[in-house]
Amino acid sequence: MNPSRAENQDIAQRLREGADLLEAQGANPFRVGAYRKAADTIAAHPRALREIFEAEGLPGLDAIAHVGPGIAAAIAEMLVSGSWSQLDRLRGTIDAVRLFRTIPGVGAQLAERLHEALGADTLEALEVAGHEGRLADVPGVGPRRAAAIRDSLTAMLDRSRRRRRGPVSPAGVEPPVSLLLEVDRRYRDEAGAGKLPTIAPKRFNPEGKAWLPVLHATVDDWHVTALYSNTARAHELGRVFDWVVIYFHRDAQPELQRTVVTETRGTLAGRRVVRGREAECRDGYERAPMR
Repeated sequence: MNPSRAENQDIAQRLREGADLLEAQGANPFRVGAYRKAADTIAAHPRALREIFEAEGLPGLDAIAHVGPGIAAAIAEMLVSGSWSQLDRLRGTIDAVRLFRTIPGVGAQLAERLHEALGADTLEALEVAGHEGRLADVPGVGPRRAAAIRDSLTAMLDRSRRRRRGPVSPAGVEPPVSLLLEVDRRYRDEAGAGKLPTIAPKRFNPEGKAWLPVLHATVDDWHVTALYSNTARAHELGRVFDWVVIYFHRDAQPELQRTVVTETRGTLAGRRVVRGREAECRDGYERAPMR
């Protein structure tokens, strides 16, 4: 088989697997159908996706029938990095440490510290942490190294974002904290009631048990996925079933993530807060009794 056509087929197969996993995990049927339609189109497409991307960027992928901006961004990620973080998460095999080691100048130990200190497992989430100034607070990083990591991240991500229509904010656009807190409440309620499908994460799961509940939902045009935190730090502190990681995206925006926790200090002690957006949570609790 022609190598370019083989790559198209591989991408189509990944999209089909993503659709199958989303369906099994209770995602919106329209979202599932969108991935399948895109996969069928890509499998039969006469041109190599890589050729289109190299010549026309994201708009060229977006213009393919049944693809659209969100799936175009997923295809660009596969073409640039060779992986698709959303599929890895659906499989339960996402490995943030391996991913972060692809950043120039980041070795295994630093990659582990970045993952554990920031709770990030995608390059986009790490970029957000850099623009918020949280990278410099990671042990062993500091301002100069944080700036170098941030510059390397921007260069890497710009390859997949290049020629996107309109301006791109490195931090992306996020839902209001009220929406994130509502998703957090719904996830914990439904997980506690045993109403959610479960996946078997690769990390910290030597017996391969399907114990991690997953919620897929669409709320106010945001596609969200929520899971308990399965990081070494969460296990060490006994907070796995308190920390909830929420992934979100819409339209052509990159997928980002936030972690919701029960605050243990200060005026918000005992409240659910979105890490990195504590001030907004405080304002929200003062205006209305968010749960």
